[in-house]
Amino acid sequence: MKILVAVKRVIDYNVQIRVKEDESGVVTDNVKMSTNPPDDNAVEEAVKIKESGKATEIIAVTIGEEKAQETVRKALAVGADRGIHVKADGILEPLMVSKLLQKIVDKEKPDLVLMGKQAIDDDCNQTGQMLSALLNWPQATFASKIDVKDNKLEVVREVDEGLETIEINLPAVVTCDLRLNEPRYASLPNIMKAKKKTIDLLSASDLGVDISPRIQQIKVEEPPKRKAGIKVANVAELVQKLKNEAKVI
Repeated sequence: MKILVAVKRVIDYNVQIRVKEDESGVVTDNVKMSTNPPDDNAVEEAVKIKESGKATEIIAVTIGEEKAQETVRKALAVGADRGIHVKADGILEPLMVSKLLQKIVDKEKPDLVLMGKQAIDDDCNQTGQMLSALLNWPQATFASKIDVKDNKLEVVREVDEGLETIEINLPAVVTCDLRLNEPRYASLPNIMKAKKKTIDLLSASDLGVDISPRIQQIKVEEPPKRKAGIKVANVAELVQKLKNEAKVI
């Protein structure tokens, strides 16, 4: 079985996001970047499946600017066999990413596509579902457990009501939840080995996909600051304020 894992370079989750003065976006210059956290879970799960003997090859793919190649190198250091970098500058909408991934899938013919449930920079949660529709493949989103059974997958999903277990046929698209596993750290020897692994370089034009934006971003602004809370002396005062000031009862 061949597994394709999609990874994205985003602002590190520990960084305090700052909006540009002209409100055209967020500040990314000299800001620490890293792999989207749920994508780390997707890479880890692919490596675990390969280690169990149920997969023969793992391909890590990323779409983005030149520096996005760092996310592929990290995946290679963790256990992916080779990488693909589709170079594309600017903001990429989920539909464009899905179309590019569709072209990569058509080329590589994987049996399983793994990716994070959503990216922490835009929180769209759309790419996996769109890719599934474009490929006409089964999908399992928010996966917290994956069990490979011959040509099928048994997937436990995180849903609002709790956990849902489904079975889908391969090939399929699966988006991974943070509770799926605990991503491993790349060892220094593996980091050095990853530098020698192959990364194929492509562009959106090579794949015949128009990545021009369909959505116009007007401005980006910080959410309004929350007002400080107040303390009340007793329940009676709390009820009075909820009724007369907040007007929620």
